[in-house]
Amino acid sequence: MLSETKINELIGQTLEKRDGAALRGEFESGGNLLVIEDFLPEELLNSTLDEINRVRHRVNRNYVPHQKKGGAVSRHAIDREAEMIAGLYRSRPLRAFLEEISGARLLDCLPSDPHTYALYFYTEPGDHISWHYDTSFYRGRRFTLLFGMTQNESCLFECETHRRDDSKATESRAYSLKPGSLVFFDGDGLWHRVTKMAEGDSERIVITMEFVTDQSMHPWRRLVSNVKDAVAYFGLREVFARKATFSGAPRSGT
Repeated sequence: MLSETKINELIGQTLEKRDGAALRGEFESGGNLLVIEDFLPEELLNSTLDEINRVRHRVNRNYVPHQKKGGAVSRHAIDREAEMIAGLYRSRPLRAFLEEISGARLLDCLPSDPHTYALYFYTEPGDHISWHYDTSFYRGRRFTLLFGMTQNESCLFECETHRRDDSKATESRAYSLKPGSLVFFDGDGLWHRVTKMAEGDSERIVITMEFVTDQSMHPWRRLVSNVKDAVAYFGLREVFARKATFSGAPRSGT
């Protein structure tokens, strides 16, 4: 397992090769979407895969008709058994890079939020997520960060940019995320899905991370968010019977 110091060092090294201003322009012109195929250094990618293997037994399989099918591991399980992923979420160089790209001050989600950082597993034929927005239950904006961990041919990340902007033409895109790929987007603005896994294809694993601009949430919306996460992702016990073991205080908005 890599220390947070080592994680920051490796992220810093890969960011030295990037032109932040140019990437921000790409993000803005592309409908608040940025894809970098070779973002994670090999050492960090391999160590993260080792961490993921430690929590495979925590995968909660779920099926929502006409919406999604697959497996997921919540941030609470990650905190208990694969804390290096939490270290990646808290990486200061990574956060500074994402803030430069988005032009927003990005805060941690609430410590109780099981979707702060999580794992998605596509391991069986038909696993997928249908078209959707990452609708935020927080009062501010919510940005989504994905890291591709393993690759298959059938589970494509498909999206339509500018769908809510009448002044621009909608553009359809599709990505087969290579290991180490980064995808960063405004969850409320990108219409996207993951296509169905084909028979005989290899598994697809993705780390998902969420960042917000306002940590406040109405109690009723918090309940709705928890019910959604319990039913569609992590299971009732993981959402309602577990207390977050967040190491380090959430970044405040002050």
